[in-house]
Amino acid sequence: MDYEPVIGLEVHVQLKTSSKMFCGCTTEFGGSPNSHTCPVCLGFPGVLPVLNKKALLLAVRAALAVGCRISGEVKFHRKNYFYPDLPKDYQISQYDEPLSENGKIEIMSGGTAKTIRVKRVHMEEDAGKLIHEEGENSSLVDFNRSGMPLLEIVSEPDINSPDEAYQYLTNLKLLLKYLDVSDCDMEKGSLRCDANISLRPKGDKGLGTKAEVKNMNSFKGVKAALEFEIGRQSGLLDSGERIVQETRLWDPEKNITISMRSKEEAHDYRYFPEPDLVPFALDGNVAKAQKASLPELPKARKERFMNLLGLPDYDAEVLTQEKENADYFEECLKNYDKPKTVSNWMMGDISAYLNSRAMSITAIKMKPASLAGLLKEIDSGKISGKMAKEIIPEMCDTGKEASVIISEKGLSQISDVSELEKFADEAIAENSKTVEDFMKGKDSALMFLVGQVMKKTRGKANPAMVNEVLRKRLAGKK
Repeated sequence: MDYEPVIGLEVHVQLKTSSKMFCGCTTEFGGSPNSHTCPVCLGFPGVLPVLNKKALLLAVRAALAVGCRISGEVKFHRKNYFYPDLPKDYQISQYDEPLSENGKIEIMSGGTAKTIRVKRVHMEEDAGKLIHEEGENSSLVDFNRSGMPLLEIVSEPDINSPDEAYQYLTNLKLLLKYLDVSDCDMEKGSLRCDANISLRPKGDKGLGTKAEVKNMNSFKGVKAALEFEIGRQSGLLDSGERIVQETRLWDPEKNITISMRSKEEAHDYRYFPEPDLVPFALDGNVAKAQKASLPELPKARKERFMNLLGLPDYDAEVLTQEKENADYFEECLKNYDKPKTVSNWMMGDISAYLNSRAMSITAIKMKPASLAGLLKEIDSGKISGKMAKEIIPEMCDTGKEASVIISEKGLSQISDVSELEKFADEAIAENSKTVEDFMKGKDSALMFLVGQVMKKTRGKANPAMVNEVLRKRLAGKK
């Protein structure tokens, strides 16, 4: 039978605060195990949590950016479950009254725009981390992550393919990076995703029994896990077997999902209001202030690059996929007002340099103004584009200005007409057969002569001027 996947995603985002959600412990990544802890995040008896104000404001900011309605009241619940990495045996989260609801994320599906609804965006604290050492029959626990401020973004089951899931996550991450609410570093656990997936016969509107998939540490991992689940579940349905509602783990080494436990329902967590954090009204001015401070978001920035700067759709899309790249591009334009030229170099040689070293543009030493200086050297005829390609890696490595490298390496183009005429005359005298061919109308013969002049000048001659000088000298022979 032909099945349609129905997918919903739960994304956990660590908010960009300096202290944890309910205590003053640092959120700095790393540190010795259990060194970033205190009685509050370890759940000692008698301690009281205090809500991190910045976490609340960042949460409101993110919720507004995805179009959610902000609740007038903030209320926390205890979510009870018993794992070794949960020191209090409950997690402070939000249940029936989340911070915000009813947002959306736009994606492209099959060449057309599609809206993925966001069911809710709410706040909660993180659990600790279990460490399973190979060959040991016990596990260790590090509570440094316990109490970290999280934002949970839950989509409606509007996603119908692994590709759509990948695009939803990519667009959401880009939005969060532009908002500067999280570093979204998946390697550090700052962004994690769980996926709920079920299958139904194509054309049906009902929902099948879902499986939740965890332990995916990349968007490619999410896509691969969903692809595996589609195959696994369709195979079971085709053979007449029943899908079991459960939580499964993704094994990236074997490229399979493995059953972990039966899937809990909300009542299994025995939610009840957090007695140590009283509900409070959220002043409407808080949401207004956050909305007013929202930066230009990726979609709007892309449209501006196209409409005001005249960039093609492809260029604008590539440049806005990383906020830092778009910022670098605009900084360069302040000193060199040729958007398409800057775009070409950023998407070409600079991108190649970054990819070869697995770096972001913020890590290179070449400043935007320095790139502008290099492009001006090309325009002036002092260097060729080919020379610029050789200079860029050194500028990125050292931070030196183009003019300094040109001087140190003696890379200036020869643009003096009298000097070029001397080399042109030598090339003409040494290649009489080629000159004869040119006189007979073979324009390609001129290119050979240009090459000879470039060879004589060790590539330093200005090619355009060489072409012009040769034509004039040959015209005098007719």
